[in-house]
Amino acid sequence: MPASVRATREDITAILGNIDAEKLLAIVELAPTIVDVEAASSWLAGDTDVFGPGKHLKGTASDIVAILTEGEDENDRPL
Repeated sequence: MPASVRATREDITAILGNIDAEKLLAIVELAPTIVDVEAASSWLAGDTDVFGPGKHLKGTASDIVAILTEGEDENDRPL
């Protein structure tokens, strides 16, 4: 599957699980690719090593994480 394939609502929930409807809508409005959603999922799962040492999440994947973690304590997020 090409990296540029836009993620559908079904793709997003398949990757991230059942999420709040408002958050799902906000993510859909970003028009993320499947790779963006997978990267956000990995980041949220704490699998930050797949991005390389000292690398930070960027772009749409970062926006997805921001939506999903809104209102959470930043100390709970992966470094």
